[in-house]
Amino acid sequence: MLFDTHAHLNAEQYHEDLKEVIARAREEKVERIVVVGFDRPTINCAMELIEEYEFIYAAIGWHPVDAIDMTDEDLSWIKELSSHEKVVALGEMGLDYHWDKSSKDVQKEVFRKQIALAKEVNLPIVIHNRDATEDVITILREEGAEQVGGIMHCFTGSAEIAKECIDMNFYISFGGPITFKNAKKPKEVAKQIPIDRVLIETDCPYLTPHPFRGKRNEPSYVKFVAEQIAELKGLTYEEVAAKTTENAKKLFNIK
Repeated sequence: MLFDTHAHLNAEQYHEDLKEVIARAREEKVERIVVVGFDRPTINCAMELIEEYEFIYAAIGWHPVDAIDMTDEDLSWIKELSSHEKVVALGEMGLDYHWDKSSKDVQKEVFRKQIALAKEVNLPIVIHNRDATEDVITILREEGAEQVGGIMHCFTGSAEIAKECIDMNFYISFGGPITFKNAKKPKEVAKQIPIDRVLIETDCPYLTPHPFRGKRNEPSYVKFVAEQIAELKGLTYEEVAAKTTENAKKLFNIK
């Protein structure tokens, strides 16, 4: 059984064939999926999906690119929704210095507010980090994020940074890019970190793994991530599938 810990089935790319996409995931033994909502429309859609599908859960938060748009009312709304038994994490949150829609100062403020909320409601956090590793690590430390822990989503950093994150009670999650031939860094990280701190994800519809790179991603493709990790760590596919599913259930407190 597989657990896709980060999917955007609430994206417009699935409006026409969502049921078929979900059916394919089930055929490939994807046991559970966490759908991530990161603004008002995507959070609303994630909440609808967790009501419709028993095996779908939600992570809800505010994306750093859109930090400038988040109000105190939005934060209160997220807090209210977080009491739902199938909301298993807050996020994705973090910092994104690639795009400049929201200033660094605004992103940092919104990131800190969401960590504080996660500690208040006792939920793990899902971290988005793009070109901002040093500041992300600093804020996680300063805000005491190890109290709730969480996921370094679609990790692209070094093995040293991965170990630092693990020390702060975070799991390292790998997506499609680990299957790319030129992905030396994530492959090296996957070899070095303990399997009990590894998660798998698709980030679909983005970051499609080989051999479907360039096409729309979907949860059924998470098997390619598991296969690559198994090869890198000298484990069987079944061992990786079982262990990463166990890790996800532990983190998200799913019985």
